[in-house]
Amino acid sequence: MLKEELKKAKLPDKPGVYRFLDAKGGIMYIGKATSLADRVRSYFANDLLHTRGKHIVDMVTLAKGVMHTATDSVLEAVILEASLIKEHQPYYNTKEKDNKSFNYIVITEEEFPRVISIRERTMLSGDSDLKSKYKYIFGPFPHGTNLAMALKLIRKIFPFRDTCLPRQTGTLHQGKPCFNRQIGLCPGVCTGEISAKDYGEQIRNIALFFEGKKKVVLTRVEKAMHAHAKRHEFEKAQECKNTLFGLMHINDVSLISDEIREVSRESSRKRGKAFRIEAYDIAHIGGKYTVGVMVVVEDGHIKKSDYRKFKIRIESEKSDDTLHLDEVLRRRFSHTEWTSPDLLVIDGSTAQKRRAEKVMKELGASIDIVSVVKDERHKPKAILGNKEIVESYKRGILLGNAESHRFAVAYHRQLRDRITPSKK
Repeated sequence: MLKEELKKAKLPDKPGVYRFLDAKGGIMYIGKATSLADRVRSYFANDLLHTRGKHIVDMVTLAKGVMHTATDSVLEAVILEASLIKEHQPYYNTKEKDNKSFNYIVITEEEFPRVISIRERTMLSGDSDLKSKYKYIFGPFPHGTNLAMALKLIRKIFPFRDTCLPRQTGTLHQGKPCFNRQIGLCPGVCTGEISAKDYGEQIRNIALFFEGKKKVVLTRVEKAMHAHAKRHEFEKAQECKNTLFGLMHINDVSLISDEIREVSRESSRKRGKAFRIEAYDIAHIGGKYTVGVMVVVEDGHIKKSDYRKFKIRIESEKSDDTLHLDEVLRRRFSHTEWTSPDLLVIDGSTAQKRRAEKVMKELGASIDIVSVVKDERHKPKAILGNKEIVESYKRGILLGNAESHRFAVAYHRQLRDRITPSKK
C-alpha cells in the first residue's frame, strides 16, 4: 500500500531528507538524498534485501508513510539529516550502524575556536587530544565521507582554524602562515590577520549553518557587508559579498557523486564486487570520421583506465548509428580478458537498444541494457529499460551517458583534425 501511495505523492527530484513513519506517525528511519524521488523509490526495488539488508527490508515492510523536506542543496540535506537523527534517534538508523562509530563536528571553547570532525567513541573515551571543552557539538553524521566533503565545502565559504596555533607575541610562534592560510581555508588566525571578535562572528555563522539556519546566516552576512561598506572597509565588504554568493550557489557536485558511490557500495558490498556500468556512444559528421567509445563507471567512480576508443572500420555516406553500435559491441565483447559489465548504457532510442539486445543475444551474454533518449537540445528526457534497474542506478546511468558523449566527441574531433590537414 505504501508503494502505491508514494506513486501519488510525487516526491520532488530535489535534494532533501526523508522520514519513514510507522502506524502511529513515529519516525522509523531518516535519510538524505540528492533526489528525493529517486532515493525513496529505490527502497521498493526487488533487490533491496541484497543492497541494504534485512533490517531495512523489515523497516520498509512495517512503514506506513513517508515525509520529506526538500533543501536547496545536498550539503543542507546532509546537515538536516544529522540534526533530525539527533532529535529523534530513529530505531532503524541506530540498528543500521553502531552509533559509537558516528561522526560529529565539534567547535572548541577557546579564544580562537577550532572546527574538527571527531568520532563519538573518541569523545566518550577521552582519547581526544583536545584539551579544551566543546562549545558546540553537531551530529551524528552517519556517513563519514559525506561529512568530510561537507566540511570542505563549508570551509570554502567560512574559513576556520583546525590545527594551526594563534599568533602569540613574545614567543617563537610569530605569525608564520599555516598551509590552510596559504590556500585560503584559514582566515589568518596564525598570522594575526583576524581579531578574536571577527573570528567569533565567523564561528557563530558556522554554528548557525550547522543548526540549519541558513536564512539567519544570510541576513547576518548581508548586514555585515553593508556595515563594512558604510565604514569604507571595501575589502571586507567584498569578502562578505563573496560569502553571500557562496551560500546562494553551493557547489556540492562532490556530495552528489558520493551518493552515487554510496548507493553502489551498498549493492557491491552484498554482491562482493563493484557494480560496473559500461556506457557507449557514437560520434561522426554525416557518416564520416565515425568513432565509438566505451566509458566505465564503477561504484559511482568514473574509471578512466578502462575507457576504450573504437575507430569505425566501415565509413558510409549516411550515418547509421545502430550499425556502428553493433560493430563496437562485437569488438568490445571479443575481449574476454576485459572485466564483464553488470549494466550496458546505450545512447539512443528503441532502435539502438534493440540492436544492442540482439548483439548480446547472439553473443550469448546475459547483461541488462538501458538506453538514454535525448531531446532536441541533446538533454536526457527518458531512460528505456527495466524500471527497477533505472530507479536503482539512474544517476550512475546518466553520469556514464554524459561521460561517453564527452569522450566520443573529443575522440571524433581528434581523429578529424588529424586526418583533415592531409587532404588540403
